[in-house]
Amino acid sequence: MDRQWRTYETYRSPFDPCAPRPKTYIVPPNQYYVMQPKGLRQFAPREALKRGTLWPDLYSPYERAHREGVADGEDGS
Repeated sequence: MDRQWRTYETYRSPFDPCAPRPKTYIVPPNQYYVMQPKGLRQFAPREALKRGTLWPDLYSPYERAHREGVADGEDGS
């Protein structure tokens, strides 16, 4: 799993009949920078426009979350 993704277990009551499922969330890389350091690597201008950021260290790709039991294209998108 990518270092930007985190998982946690939700609270489960002793009387809950469902099995616990881990939840995941993403922490954007910009949350770790208080001040932008000098000399960060940079994408080429055309690549920066594609990715939405000039700096590879701040790039966080959007990955569509896979829903269990739903094949691609069946969720109305």
